[in-house]
Amino acid sequence: MRRRRLFDLVSGQAGYFSAAQALDLGYSYQAQAHHVAAGNWLRVDRGIFRLAEWVPGEHDELARWTLWSKGRAVVSHESALEVHDIGEFESRRVHLTVPPAFTMRDEALALHFAKLPDGDVLERPGFRVTTPLRSLIDVAAGGPDEEQLARSISEAQQKGLLTLRRLRSRAEALDVRAALNIERAITASTAPPQ
Repeated sequence: MRRRRLFDLVSGQAGYFSAAQALDLGYSYQAQAHHVAAGNWLRVDRGIFRLAEWVPGEHDELARWTLWSKGRAVVSHESALEVHDIGEFESRRVHLTVPPAFTMRDEALALHFAKLPDGDVLERPGFRVTTPLRSLIDVAAGGPDEEQLARSISEAQQKGLLTLRRLRSRAEALDVRAALNIERAITASTAPPQ
């Protein structure tokens, strides 16, 4: 019965679960140590486990960071664009937007501090992610390569994920620097070749 409840829980979290969640299901700390020692559970971080038999899927590691942040982080910036399969921005770190008072740190992460409105966040199995529109604005605020940004905007537009009017309007409301970089990228991509 406990095992079934654990499996039901991890099914929505890409196979990951926290020590606190296991405790709530009736696994004492001693039982948790036993399952790790027996190879049933993999310890992936302090207080975070994964079922050993779980078959990894795409973007599963993002569920791990959600648990690490105690559910406060939202996948954002370049990492969110990767989730949405937009553009070719690469980052060696996972980008997360966290509340302003967030104090945890990890070298594998690039943390951004903001309170995100509900309309800028989408639910995925095991994690939350910023919308394509918000993700592009966040990346644009950092002054990315203009051509790369233009290609990403065009790709998002072709996929029906945003309109240029909505992108421009939302960028102006959120971040003047992002709005300027977006406008430059759009203008450069529509300029006739010389």
